[in-house]
Amino acid sequence: MLTIYGKTLSSRLFLGTAQYPSPAILADAARASNPAMLTVSLRREMAGGQTGSGFWDVVRELGIDLLPNTAGCHSAKEAITTAQMARELFGTDWIKLEVIGHHDMLQPDVFGLVEAARALSAEGFKVFPYTTTDIGVAERLLEAGCEVLMPWCAPIGSARGPQDVQALKSMRGYFPDVPLVVDAGLGRPSHAMTVLEHGYDAVLLNTAVAGADDPVGMARAFALAVDAGRLAFESGMLEPRDMAVPSTPTFGMAEFS
Repeated sequence: MLTIYGKTLSSRLFLGTAQYPSPAILADAARASNPAMLTVSLRREMAGGQTGSGFWDVVRELGIDLLPNTAGCHSAKEAITTAQMARELFGTDWIKLEVIGHHDMLQPDVFGLVEAARALSAEGFKVFPYTTTDIGVAERLLEAGCEVLMPWCAPIGSARGPQDVQALKSMRGYFPDVPLVVDAGLGRPSHAMTVLEHGYDAVLLNTAVAGADDPVGMARAFALAVDAGRLAFESGMLEPRDMAVPSTPTFGMAEFS
């Protein structure tokens, strides 16, 4: 089981709630995949009780823990203010921290990210930072109070999958005891299975499910892939070899003269 900030999670899949064709399809996708948490945007719910009430009613009825995010924030100050508002609105100290540094690539502003993580941790927030695979930045985030790291594997919404598997493996190896959640860039269930096979603890995704022709079916496929990847990691996979190795024992084979 995966434990983060002292809470044992029911799944290794975190699911976003944006871009679904309808709230009903979002609900069906969540039921099909049974994620540990649903991420929600403060901007989406700012209209709670007004234009966003239908969405909010659906999310609440699912009974799944929420992970508010600071999507769209481009400075530490914006992110801190958004997190404070999210805590008041959603009643949780958990926050997915995003501080975007580049408009086109949606890369994290790692300087603003560390600054915001330090300030929010001091206020008692449980921070889930969207970051890169830079180990130096990761160390700063841990020093700032984060107990989990969420590196991307490709640009947000790109569906490219793991672009630098070696960097992901290095991060896993350098932080063997820190929960690592790949956030952003996953496009196919096989991408999720790959990162779980390399020892990552969970994945967070949104567009790959919400943008599929059948979001409910894709949500279920991702849930199965996450379970398969984790089981493969725990079962111990063979390392690739340069030379062929016969799978059938040669002992006792017939001799032909």
